[in-house]
Amino acid sequence: MTEKNYLALFAKSFNWAGFFLPKNTYHDCSKLYTFCRVLDDLVDEQTSLELRSEKFNKIKEVFEKGYKEANDREKLIGQNEYDLIVKNMIIIADKNNIKKIILDDLIEGVSSDLKSKVYLRSVKDLLVYSYKVAGTVGIMMAKILNVNDTRSLKGAIDLGIAMQLTNIARDVIEDKKMNRQYIKPDFENIEATLKLADMFYESSFTSIKNIPFKYKFAIIVARRVYRQIGRKILKKGNMNNYEKAGKIYINNFGKIFQTFLSLFDLMLLYLKNIEPHQRLREHEIIGEDINLDERI
Repeated sequence: MTEKNYLALFAKSFNWAGFFLPKNTYHDCSKLYTFCRVLDDLVDEQTSLELRSEKFNKIKEVFEKGYKEANDREKLIGQNEYDLIVKNMIIIADKNNIKKIILDDLIEGVSSDLKSKVYLRSVKDLLVYSYKVAGTVGIMMAKILNVNDTRSLKGAIDLGIAMQLTNIARDVIEDKKMNRQYIKPDFENIEATLKLADMFYESSFTSIKNIPFKYKFAIIVARRVYRQIGRKILKKGNMNNYEKAGKIYINNFGKIFQTFLSLFDLMLLYLKNIEPHQRLREHEIIGEDINLDERI
């Protein structure tokens, strides 16, 4: 079976940064993204809530079965597209010492969107949700990149959360159509969310110093390109311009320019010392529900 490259098809910014990764590492990152994308797509399908829930639960069953029967996965997991994607994810988790509890967090976070109405009531809800659906991906990506340093893993969580907050700020109108409200749909709250995202982007920066050299530049590029989405949103200035703009993204010229600027980030990184973790308070808030130390 020919597997789709979901990273190349649907994640243009991440795929651009992936160009700077070794080939084998890129393939593992692509398989991780594919697993996450399939979960997201099932939740977002334009079908009934009942049907979406049924499909999602089937994938969860395959996932749990694969972990319980670790010695015989080839026989237990079938060869349809979704089964193969789950199997690849479990193999990657085994190979990179990714704890199952992290994948459980991801699945729980994505499945929380399987409701007729999604409404986050507080900053704590927003942080916990962002950790589950994206901070987890940050940890897993770091593990694939052979990162085991505690400060760097915290930085990976922060970068994942920053990117998710950027997504939420970008997709307010699209989410509203699906009856989902992660933040209030006004420009003031979009600005506040992007300000919070910037704090997490900043916290992630010096932790990149402990990532093996051959992976550093790719992470710096991904961080800079994705952060630029938030800056483009802020330039809209008000809700009317924001709505007229549609989905905001970075075009190829913008990616090239941000990649060039990433060279200066790389030089700056070598001039700076690794800073103490800056988002301690936010991690404590998440920690009221989730023990992050168990995941790291």
